[in-house]
Amino acid sequence: MGAPEDEKASSTSDSVLPQTSVQKWYTSTTEFLSHWGIETNGINPILPEDRTDTKLYQMFFVWFSANINILTFGTGSAGPAFFGLGLRDSFLIILVVDLISCVIPAYFAVFGPKLGMRSMVLARYSWGYFGSILPSAFTVFSMQGFMILNCIIGGQTLASVSSHLDDTLGIVIIGVLSLIVTFFGYRVIHWYETVAWIPSVITFIVMLGLGGKHLTEAPVPPPPTAAAVLSFATTTASSVISWCMMTPDYGVYHTNKASSTRIFLYSYAGFFTASLAAHMLGAAFAAAAPGVPSWEAGFDGGNNVGGLIQAVLSSSGGFGNFLTVLVALSIPSACAPTMYTFASSFMTIHAWFARVPRYVYTFISEAILIPVAIVGAKHFYTTFVDILSVIGYWSTVFAAIVIVEHLVFRKNDWARYDLAQYCRPRELPLGVAATLAFLCACGIIIPSMSQAWYVGPIANAGTGDIGIIVGFVLACMVYPAFRAVELAVSRK
Repeated sequence: MGAPEDEKASSTSDSVLPQTSVQKWYTSTTEFLSHWGIETNGINPILPEDRTDTKLYQMFFVWFSANINILTFGTGSAGPAFFGLGLRDSFLIILVVDLISCVIPAYFAVFGPKLGMRSMVLARYSWGYFGSILPSAFTVFSMQGFMILNCIIGGQTLASVSSHLDDTLGIVIIGVLSLIVTFFGYRVIHWYETVAWIPSVITFIVMLGLGGKHLTEAPVPPPPTAAAVLSFATTTASSVISWCMMTPDYGVYHTNKASSTRIFLYSYAGFFTASLAAHMLGAAFAAAAPGVPSWEAGFDGGNNVGGLIQAVLSSSGGFGNFLTVLVALSIPSACAPTMYTFASSFMTIHAWFARVPRYVYTFISEAILIPVAIVGAKHFYTTFVDILSVIGYWSTVFAAIVIVEHLVFRKNDWARYDLAQYCRPRELPLGVAATLAFLCACGIIIPSMSQAWYVGPIANAGTGDIGIIVGFVLACMVYPAFRAVELAVSRK
């Protein structure tokens, strides 16, 4: 493991040693980009005196914009289209799940202004310096998975407008737009998210006006099974809870003097209003699609959510196509935060990675994103459910460990986090407790999984996919015991 001090060095341009040609290039490039307002900071915590942004309403808009989009619409559509649920059952599940699951990412949003630490740096205060490599690596893969889903659905939506476009070109366009927004960093992302919700909201309202008379189930599905209900509930919860891996990142420059309750409520309102509206709209239109031939053809057996949206809007002619393009081009509102967290999480894995500027990782992400999304677009719903569920399995365990550490062992006291310790392995927890709790949770998650590529014995018995539920509960139970022993042995 490289010297932890390398992480600090990655965010500064001064050095007492002679610089190599690469270091000189990095220094000059960083200074140039900083001059033009592009964020060049590394992963070091933002000090209290530098947390001066008082625009807390941004906490609402960043999460409202990121969730009032086609991917969230697609999550809701999975109830009728993939799990065979009726509209009433889908609505009830969505309401209950969104009410509960939005609490977790909104709670994590409070950590950003209060500590000035990005999520995977925060993880070191429970997982330890070396143990946090595990959630950092998982977050890198999870953020890439989110972006793949968003690019697929955005590309399909663009392709549905014109025969001159296909999914591949649409995916490239969405990927490039996301790269541009993310490259500029934190402040540009917040500015963009303040307005990015407008096209989606207008489009969804017009869809209701045009297609509202068709929003009935056709045909009425059979009574739902417990397995289908639980599987849809956990898929929906996964799509919301997994935001907890990134929500602290978008408050690190906001004032730490703000009320924790106010930060939480802004964030919760953003998550809940956007998620509930988009989830329910997705379920409603997916349930009605079999009764409207043009919708059913656009939906392509549930594999083309963008095609469904375009089919609904097509009755308004050119204006409908214009709205379809607008809502597709708003997809970077969800991609930009994930690509930003991809970069900061990658930098947390190893001190070597922290030496590489944040903006370089946006290009690495883009290079992975586009080809994988093009392949995944061929089987959207299978790709969609698999990625979301796998992200949900581990992110709920991560959330449980960080929350228990904060509430039980740090007594909900922000002063118990010493920011100077973030790059000092000897002063951070060992991370054994968190790792053992994670492994124990995996032991119950695996037999409780239900995926296209694997169905565990517990899920196969008729429970459906309950992996995120049992994983979260078990982690909450075993982590305190392991952590108490770790504290007794190491005193840290």
